[in-house]
Amino acid sequence: MKYEPWPIYGGINGPVVMIGFGSIGKGMLPLIQRHFEFEKKRLFVVDPNDAYRPILDENGIHFVHQGLTRDNYRDVLKPLLTEGGGQGFCVNLSVDTSSRDIMELCREIGALYIDTVAEPWAGFYFDKSAGPEARTNYALREIILDARRHNPGGTTAVSCCGANPGMVSWLVKQALLNVAKDTGLEHEEPKSREDWARLMQRVGVKGIHIAERDTQRATSEKPMGVFVNTWSVEGFVSEGLQPAELGWGTHETWMPENGRTHDKGCQAGIYLLQPGADTRVRSWTPTAQAQYAFLVTHNEAISITDFFTVRKDGKVVYRPTCHYAYHPCNEAVLSLHEMFGKAGRAQDKFHILTESEIVDGIDELGVLLYGHGKNAYWYGSQLSIEETRKLAPNQNATGLQITSAVLAGMVWALENPDAGIVGADDIDFRRCLEVQTPYLGPVIGVYTDWTPLDGRPSFFPEDIDISDPWQFRNVLVQ
Repeated sequence: MKYEPWPIYGGINGPVVMIGFGSIGKGMLPLIQRHFEFEKKRLFVVDPNDAYRPILDENGIHFVHQGLTRDNYRDVLKPLLTEGGGQGFCVNLSVDTSSRDIMELCREIGALYIDTVAEPWAGFYFDKSAGPEARTNYALREIILDARRHNPGGTTAVSCCGANPGMVSWLVKQALLNVAKDTGLEHEEPKSREDWARLMQRVGVKGIHIAERDTQRATSEKPMGVFVNTWSVEGFVSEGLQPAELGWGTHETWMPENGRTHDKGCQAGIYLLQPGADTRVRSWTPTAQAQYAFLVTHNEAISITDFFTVRKDGKVVYRPTCHYAYHPCNEAVLSLHEMFGKAGRAQDKFHILTESEIVDGIDELGVLLYGHGKNAYWYGSQLSIEETRKLAPNQNATGLQITSAVLAGMVWALENPDAGIVGADDIDFRRCLEVQTPYLGPVIGVYTDWTPLDGRPSFFPEDIDISDPWQFRNVLVQ
């Protein structure tokens, strides 16, 4: 449904600085222009790639054609974020820039900040001198948590607020309330992290899949030697080559032989000694039903498990398992197959499918809460390319799920400008979904009787646990 007139959520009285103008940046621009009041002459876009510059030129937007590095980011960003006075807003949609460093600069000068991922400086993902643990999203998240511990409070910086991580944390809370209601569990609205964790424990949720199926398809097939995707190829390749990792639940009785725990931090996750985009898991979404997906590492896998942890006398007594279960568009699946066939070396050419190339399909992105009294419940967005074209320009369905989440996080930051460093799990999920839902197409909830034990051909012996269908042992494709 298209909402007219589109609401103005507030005014930004300082400069707006967008770092990165790729597939997400060009989709974010019209949402910023639509929903906020600000001085157009103080909107700046910083990017080393000028592929989409014509969009900026058509809109009369200042373009700073420069890449940010550890050595120059302060010199480039500080003048832009303080141009003309007022409180600036930094929207970081880039790769290979340190989220922590830029976030801390923004808070130092009193500018609001938001990003979609805890990103490091260039070289982190492919540093062969660093061990697997050092290259995990767990480690990147701990870097942001360390910044919060060392400098609590102050100007708001929203970390990891895209579709996932981001929106999915809000969907988990709404899905949990739905399951609690449908199972007849009497409860009050949770008011704290501890309340939310105890409610999930009472409902009996063993774990959560961030379960996604992208069925968008183009007019032509993927050429050889080209990595095709519906969002940032650089971002997908980077996270796909990181170790597979997941939040590790207290119900789990088995760990893969190549599974490893962490020595420091929140202790909510584990990682595997293999790349996430080459690790398959069994999962379920309403359109695909049962499907194989990839266990690609994501921040929300750790943050959700950490958020819903219950402790008693300082000891963990309950945690849900949580991980991403991603089936990208078919062209991206073929691209991964080709890439790993060449020992994990990415193709020389990258291509993101635009809204004009895609003929049909949806991005079905939601959360599958499993192991409770009604077995499993999927709750999420079924946004089609057709609906996307009606709602906002310059993006496909995948992009709009991300940009609308950034919009929601920006609104929350403007309404809560002194909240310090926060993640998507920490902020008002109702307010964020209120802002975002008009851009999500159908948002549905579906119960299913499916479990990872269903539909297995049983031609060969399997190392499974039939006593508990929802053990990770049964989810992982071994």
